[in-house]
Amino acid sequence: MKINVNGEGREVAPGTLDKVLDELGYGGARVATAINETFVPTAARGQTELSDGDRLEIVAPRQGG
Repeated sequence: MKINVNGEGREVAPGTLDKVLDELGYGGARVATAINETFVPTAARGQTELSDGDRLEIVAPRQGG
């Protein structure tokens, strides 16, 4: 299925957000996620299904001052 990841079109296997994150190489990484501008908590990723055309934002925490 086709989704938009951080502004870039990507082809991924259909499934839940946690599976798509694994496929994209983020498995186990501490990141924040949003689908179609709606925040998805870590605990809900396994129950959150992605659909064709969804916009996924993945943000890694940054350290600084």
